[in-house]
Amino acid sequence: MTLREQIGQLLLVGFRGCTPAECSLVAQAIREQHLGSIILFDQEMADPTTRRRNIESPEQVRALITHLQAQAAHPLLIAIDQEGGRVNRLKPEYGFPGSSSHEELGRLNQPTETYRHAALIARNLATLGINFNLAPVVDLDAHPDNPIIKGKGRSFSGDPAVVARHAAEFVDAHRAHGVLTCAKHFPGHGSATADTHLGLVDITDTWHERELTPFQQLISAGRCDAIMSAHVINRHLDPTYPATLSRAVQTGLLRERLGFQGVIISDDIEMKAIASHYGLAQAIPLALEAGVDVLCLGNNLSYDPQIAEKAATIIFRAVESGRLSPERIATSCERVLALKRKVKCSV
Repeated sequence: MTLREQIGQLLLVGFRGCTPAECSLVAQAIREQHLGSIILFDQEMADPTTRRRNIESPEQVRALITHLQAQAAHPLLIAIDQEGGRVNRLKPEYGFPGSSSHEELGRLNQPTETYRHAALIARNLATLGINFNLAPVVDLDAHPDNPIIKGKGRSFSGDPAVVARHAAEFVDAHRAHGVLTCAKHFPGHGSATADTHLGLVDITDTWHERELTPFQQLISAGRCDAIMSAHVINRHLDPTYPATLSRAVQTGLLRERLGFQGVIISDDIEMKAIASHYGLAQAIPLALEAGVDVLCLGNNLSYDPQIAEKAATIIFRAVESGRLSPERIATSCERVLALKRKVKCSV
């Protein structure tokens, strides 16, 4: 693969459009920027005049994915946030089955029921051609005032062992249907008291070491296809950078201490925790230097039709300038390709 092709594999990009005719820009980016992954949303966040994004019905989603896969030289990872409960892109109103939240499943605390529920999600995703679920959430229910984890029912429990047990069932159910998963949000978002969509969140005084336990147990059991970073800052771990941009967190803690060798994905780089303080030109090289492999650009909190080309150019110039080495790009690209090989009908 050329350097440009390798760079494209490091991008996970959101786009507008429900039909092939509406998706010419992302189809072009897949062909010309060699995009490795795309992400689907049901609601349009950047444009208040419309709520329509990528999802209208099962038949429409299947046709859209088939079309976009046909544009790719290397099969795409098709990602979605289908946790269940409130974080649920495939809603009943579009013709999809209902779902339970992590919190509801954790409260029930019957691992076999969690497996059954996750298998329904995974079977539906596989039928549509979606091969990468950005779930489970393995953050602890660690703070009563947490608006984005506790507030949305996204944690199985405050007990790390319970979280790890149910997350393992969630992962196993997806693997049974050939769908990849992504544990999130490292090193733990459950103790936060604010939302990283809205700004930088400091967890220095609230984070606990036990928040690492579910990640550690899933890694040790070989149940982590990918791990997503959090845009939280813990000054005990890194006095300067939030976790997504921190080499101490992504490489020192996750890779070296916990032993994770798979794909690290950033949470959406366009969330205000990052965008308001760094911007793409700073954040993208910092994230790659930290150890992140795939940059998530949801392109939904704000919208830029040229986001893929801009991100790829930032990475290419960082290599040209000597800031990032070609070997660094190749290492992340190989991790992405290895992840794709796990999908039954992929590379």
